[in-house]
Amino acid sequence: MASSVYTHLLLQLVLLISLFHLNLAARRLADSAETQQPLLFKYHNGPLLSGKISINLIWYGNFKPSQRAIVSDFIASLSTSTPTKAQPSVAAWWKTTDKYYQLGNSKNPSTLVLSMGTQIIDATYSLGKSLSNQQIEQLASKGAQANAINVVLTSDDVAVEGFCMSKCGTHGSLTGASVQDKFTYIWVGNSKTQCPGQCAWPFHQPIYGPQSPPLVAPNNDVGLDGMVINLASLLAGTTTNPFGNGYFQGPKDAPLEAASTCPGVYGKGAYPGYAGDLLVDPATGASYNANGANGRKYLVPALFDPSTQTCSTLV
Repeated sequence: MASSVYTHLLLQLVLLISLFHLNLAARRLADSAETQQPLLFKYHNGPLLSGKISINLIWYGNFKPSQRAIVSDFIASLSTSTPTKAQPSVAAWWKTTDKYYQLGNSKNPSTLVLSMGTQIIDATYSLGKSLSNQQIEQLASKGAQANAINVVLTSDDVAVEGFCMSKCGTHGSLTGASVQDKFTYIWVGNSKTQCPGQCAWPFHQPIYGPQSPPLVAPNNDVGLDGMVINLASLLAGTTTNPFGNGYFQGPKDAPLEAASTCPGVYGKGAYPGYAGDLLVDPATGASYNANGANGRKYLVPALFDPSTQTCSTLV
């Protein structure tokens, strides 16, 4: 009988101790939630790209001249020196990045002037059809190594480390011929045959989430129009966070940048599975939000406006 009472008292004691620890853990969690600050998009005091910067295109694999023209016309569309009459324009979209420079140094803001540089064509797959990140950097080094953004574009039959699994493209910086010189680079892959639902949405059915009908691509090429979206996003990230200490939100090794802070947003009213209220070309039925050089139409992502702390769209 005494043993039974002792066991009963012991169980009560264990229960009381357990309840104490649960209450203590809950209190600590509540205190943590109250004191934890939300992630903020902010400036980390590093340099932004400035001055006259050329964008060099390195084509790796099989691209038709008409496909190369889609991208080169987009690069030309960024410049306000050759304004597009039709509005809204790619140049007007890009002008949002000026605000980053004004906030970084409001008294004497630096300026950035982008222009089309050289184009290098590697149609022989000199490094094969399966590329590592190091080989992407090797290809990027073929472009100019000063005052440049070297853009590596891989065709739809080229596999790249991490492509479709964790990324549609990337950007970074490398040391040039001189130790003091750094240049930036971007890589974007053509996802048409590998993962268009991931890297060419909304021009292809998404691989997950709400299944809305795909939109018609403005240049009638799902792969290339998807590449333009990703290139546009990475250009904004490259110029405003070129060396990992510019503008971004979250951890440095996985930052949300000027465009990636606003995923899936292309027009007002956007929500998961819906790109937003876009313009539609009556002749082709294609969806777009920006006019470009040579009569082109493009879909460009929303950019985070640092002055209003909101995602800014053209339409």
